[in-house]
Amino acid sequence: MVLSQEEPDSARGTSEAQPLGPAPTGAALPPGPGPSDSPEAAVEKVEVELAGPATAEPHEPPEPPEGGWGWLVMLAAMWCNGSVFGIQNACGVLFVSMLKTFGSKDDDKMVFKTAWVGSLSMGMIFFCCPIVSVFTDLFGCRKTAVVGAAVGFVGLMSSSFVSSIEPLYLTYGIIFACGCSFAYQPSLVILGHYFKKRLGLVNGIVTAGSSVFTILLPLLLRVLIDSVGLFYTLRVLCIFMFVLFLAGFTYRPLATSTKDKESGGSGFSLFSRKKFSPPKKIFNFAIFKVTAYAVWAVGIPLALFGYFVPYVHLMKHVNERFQDEKNKEVVLMCIGVTSGVGRLLFGRIADYVPGVKKVYLQVLSFFFIGLMSMMIPLCSIFGALIAVCLIMGLFDGCFISIMAPIAFELVGAQDVSQAIGFLLGFMSIPMTVGPPIAGLLRDKLGSYDVAFYLAGVPPLIGGAVLCFIPWIHSKKQREISKTTGKEKMEKMLENQNSLLSSSSGMFKKESDSII
Repeated sequence: MVLSQEEPDSARGTSEAQPLGPAPTGAALPPGPGPSDSPEAAVEKVEVELAGPATAEPHEPPEPPEGGWGWLVMLAAMWCNGSVFGIQNACGVLFVSMLKTFGSKDDDKMVFKTAWVGSLSMGMIFFCCPIVSVFTDLFGCRKTAVVGAAVGFVGLMSSSFVSSIEPLYLTYGIIFACGCSFAYQPSLVILGHYFKKRLGLVNGIVTAGSSVFTILLPLLLRVLIDSVGLFYTLRVLCIFMFVLFLAGFTYRPLATSTKDKESGGSGFSLFSRKKFSPPKKIFNFAIFKVTAYAVWAVGIPLALFGYFVPYVHLMKHVNERFQDEKNKEVVLMCIGVTSGVGRLLFGRIADYVPGVKKVYLQVLSFFFIGLMSMMIPLCSIFGALIAVCLIMGLFDGCFISIMAPIAFELVGAQDVSQAIGFLLGFMSIPMTVGPPIAGLLRDKLGSYDVAFYLAGVPPLIGGAVLCFIPWIHSKKQREISKTTGKEKMEKMLENQNSLLSSSSGMFKKESDSII
């Protein structure tokens, strides 16, 4: 069962089975066996009482509806992924425009400086995610997403009034990116509230939103920049953030009980006043005790040092290598098209891959992403470069679409918000550092060849690390299962011995009184 993030702590659980604990100290003790009960009957009676009444209301949310209002939530989350990462993935077009607008021939480090705008923006989106996960747990997905979209709107609008490259580090790289982060992370969490059986497919559809935007935005940005310039183009992009602001209101929390429903918890109010118990820990570092998750949280960032380099520098590389080609933006479109196909395809495949073996799909994706990055400088024909981008996009979609399903498998539904938040936070460092280093290599060496060769190495190393996760997880599951079974058996024997001893003493008293 997929638990709601707003559940009280009493409902906290993981995907692993938990042993039955002793009854609460404040609970009423079950009545002892009567004088007429035999020891065997008394033992059976206690076993039934330990199991609990069948009519007791479970302290957990209802099953995800697998549709209904969830389809609207899915569309809103799809727009979120599209507007946030469509703009980020099309930053290669903005990158070239920024070089023309703010650059000068005397500045030999302008590529390095300008690369920081896009990479800082992408990095901040992920860097803020651990903080966003806490806000999501405390205030819910809806409030967090709406406020984030508003902040992103302000940052993008203010970016259209700067007069040099440096202020963009603040307005575009930090304010806009932080707003996108607060809008984006809840869109991953809310899907698990409304879907379980179809979660892989829904994640594929939602993440395909960024692919659709990645296909269309480069063409739109090229037309806008050529006709109205960089600054008015940024103001047009503010429309996307305003729609994202409205979409956040659809993240309606599910009612957790009949009492909530009667009190109007499932109503259509913009900001629900339902009271939720806050999490026990603001930052739940206990999830790192799950060894498989800890390895995952190391392997993914390790693989991403070169991941964002093609998105930032590919357009500049194409302009230098294929000067006579027209419609150079088609390379970004190719990545977007096959990335969307990959997200739908592998998102559906992930629904049929059991448990944490889904990680092997990410291993496969990193292998091809690394290999294709190394092949970019080898392409002397524009058609060959398009083929490389098509393959890279396909496996980029695979990596993205199964991120949330793997997190649910590793830590359970209740901890998935912070699990995803921590992981995205770790991802921010390599994704921020990689593109500026590639730009620095370009400034020093005069071409991007070495930068793309080096960008392909981290995905191969990170993919190798991820191969250990299914083995670690299965080993831990066997240990927990063995320990849990042993504890249950010991508890059962202890209860039986205690009950038999109590029954024997009562029979002895009755016999003495009769004599």
